[in-house]
Amino acid sequence: MKSQQFSDRLLDWHSKHGRHDLPWQLERTPYYVWVSEIMLQQTQVVTVIPYFKRFIQKFPDVNTLASSKQDDVLHYWTGLGYYARARNLHKAAKIIMDQFDGQFPTSFDEILTLPGIGRSTAGAILSLACGQRYPILDGNVKRVLSRYHAVEGWPGKKDVENLLWHYAEKYTPTRDVDIYTQAIMDLGATVCIRRKPLCNSCPLIQDCEAYRLDRQHDFPGRKPRGKLPEREKIYAIIENDDGRILLEQRPPSGIWGGLWCFPEIEVNESITDTLLKQYGYRIKNQIEYKSVNHTFSHFHLKMRPIHFKVENAENRINDAGLTTWLSLDATPELGFPAPVVWILDDLTNSKRSVLHEP
Repeated sequence: MKSQQFSDRLLDWHSKHGRHDLPWQLERTPYYVWVSEIMLQQTQVVTVIPYFKRFIQKFPDVNTLASSKQDDVLHYWTGLGYYARARNLHKAAKIIMDQFDGQFPTSFDEILTLPGIGRSTAGAILSLACGQRYPILDGNVKRVLSRYHAVEGWPGKKDVENLLWHYAEKYTPTRDVDIYTQAIMDLGATVCIRRKPLCNSCPLIQDCEAYRLDRQHDFPGRKPRGKLPEREKIYAIIENDDGRILLEQRPPSGIWGGLWCFPEIEVNESITDTLLKQYGYRIKNQIEYKSVNHTFSHFHLKMRPIHFKVENAENRINDAGLTTWLSLDATPELGFPAPVVWILDDLTNSKRSVLHEP
């Protein structure tokens, strides 16, 4: 199919069947598009919508986001996962204020200098918000183009990715580029879906190679996967005489960077010695709850929550604001990993839906 026919069919399909009322479509500013595109990385639209609404209500513009504390930003990201996205969003907002006078840059090369923004996200911002002709290649577009041309191989391989970028560039039109960009994303999200694609509703069906070969589920190729390693950690729920729970802020980078979590203890460490030497507390009694399993992109984590009621031996907790005592009745605007939220909810509600005494 000629490039013009490809884009025309998508534009026509989108006018009748595309998504037109997503919250970030109501105000097509670079800021709205940027926030939505970052949230949509690795996350489905249905999950993102309520997060986006709350985030924009709290941080309606770049200036507000840049001047906010990272804890506030992470709090409004809690549960969305991949927290480096939120940290990069916050860093980028500060750069925009410092280096671009608070105006979101509209140059492709300048946008690429912002942390957390790659070629596809930059293209989406410029095409959707500014009508500039730049192709995109997010997960939905990769799936559409991989199937349409029956592109063999995992898109994470450079030669496969380069071929898909070639097709993305080829089909991106010179007019209505914002509508086209939304159309091809919508097609991948609602019709050319990962499992059980709705081929009979697709405007590209008559020229789709994967459909002709009856190999839709072979494309895009899957990432070669080995068995993910497993790690096990003890998470100490330390409760003092006032009924408050000790939380620590994790380092700014790495797993759960900048989020607040229970103190982490290696399984081969002496818990009694660690609590006494590092925190200055003696254990009065303890309860081990049901383990919580959490999978990251590169390993499985087995969390063993142990609830300690402690008495003060020597208060060593004075770490430049990196620790805090949390009242279970309070709702602080801090960022928490999802498993910590589950455990805190269980403690707060005195339920054992996730945790229970053995």
